[in-house]
Amino acid sequence: MDKRVDPKLMPGARNAVQVCLNVAMDDRVWILTDYAREAIGYALAEAAREQGATVTLRRMEEFGKRPFTVLPDEMATDLQAISPTVTILATSAQAGEIRFRLPLARFLRQELSVRHGHMIGVTPALMQSGMMADYHRVAQLTRQVQVLMQAAHEVHVTSPLGTDLHVTLDNDRYRWMPFHGMYHTPGQWGNLPEGEACTSPLNVNGVLQAELLGDIFCEKYGLLNPPITFYIEDGWVMEVAAADDRIAREVWDYLSGTTNGRRVGEFAVGTNEALNALSGNLLQDEKHPGVHLAFGHPLPEITGAEWSSDIHVDAITTNCSIQVDGKVLMEEGNFLL
Repeated sequence: MDKRVDPKLMPGARNAVQVCLNVAMDDRVWILTDYAREAIGYALAEAAREQGATVTLRRMEEFGKRPFTVLPDEMATDLQAISPTVTILATSAQAGEIRFRLPLARFLRQELSVRHGHMIGVTPALMQSGMMADYHRVAQLTRQVQVLMQAAHEVHVTSPLGTDLHVTLDNDRYRWMPFHGMYHTPGQWGNLPEGEACTSPLNVNGVLQAELLGDIFCEKYGLLNPPITFYIEDGWVMEVAAADDRIAREVWDYLSGTTNGRRVGEFAVGTNEALNALSGNLLQDEKHPGVHLAFGHPLPEITGAEWSSDIHVDAITTNCSIQVDGKVLMEEGNFLL
C-alpha cells in the first residue's frame, strides 16, 4: 500500500470504487482531488489499483488558480488523452465553482460517457460514515421512492421544527431521478456518499425550516440551530428569517443576486438510512432521510426543467413527515415503505 494512504479511509474508498462504481482491471480511472482533500484522493486511487485498474491522480491546482469558473482547456485535453472509463471528483468546495462543475459533468457524460462519482466537499469523516452504507439497500429504497413519486401529484411535508410545505408535481413534464449510488453503466453518475430521489417541482408553497444550507453557506455556518426560515410562494422565496439577521440578509442577497436564484429548482427525498444525524456537510446530509429543496439551478439535464441559474443552494430539513397524495411515506424521519 502507498505509504501516503490512511488505512482508516480505505473501507469507504473500497465501497466507493468497488461497489458504487464497479471498478475492474480493464478500467482507466481518472481522479481529480485538491491539496485539501489529497488524503482521500490517495485512498480512492489505492482502492482502484487494488482492482487492477490503471489510475491517474490529478489535483485542481495543477490546472490553474481557484475558484474555477470554466472547464480549463488543459483539463479537457488531459481527459481526452487518457480517455477514462471511470472518473471521481473528490475536492473541497469553493464559491462559484458550480460554473466549472456543470460543464465538466456534461463533458464527462456526453463526450467520454464515463461512470462518475461526484464527491464535492468530501471529508475523512464522510468516508468513515456515509460511504460505509449498504448501497444495495440504498439503491432499493431510492428506486421505491422514485416509483411512488412518479405517480404522485401532491406532496405535503411537515416537521416538528415548523416546516410545512405543499409541493405540486408534474411528472409528465419533469423527471424524477434516482441517485442510488450504484453507477455501473457508461454515462451514469451521481454524488458519493449517495441516496436521494429528486425532481424539479411544478410549484411549492409554505414554510421551510432549514437546518443546513449548501453552496457557500455550508462550510461558513455549518448546522443552523435555530434553523433558518424560508417563506415560499408560488415556487419563489419571498422572505428569509433567522435568529441572526445578518445571516438572513446574506442568504437573501445571495439568492436575489442571480437570475432565478430565489426560485425553487429542486425537490428531493433523502434515502440513506445509514445516516441518523446531520454532520454539517452537505454532500452527505442531503442524503439523510428527509426532504431538501434547492434554490436556483434545477438540474435541467436531469429533470427536464426549461430554465437555469448560476447558483444551487440546498436547504435541508429533518425529522420530516411526508404524505404523497394522502399516503404516508415517512413519519418523523422514518420510512414506512
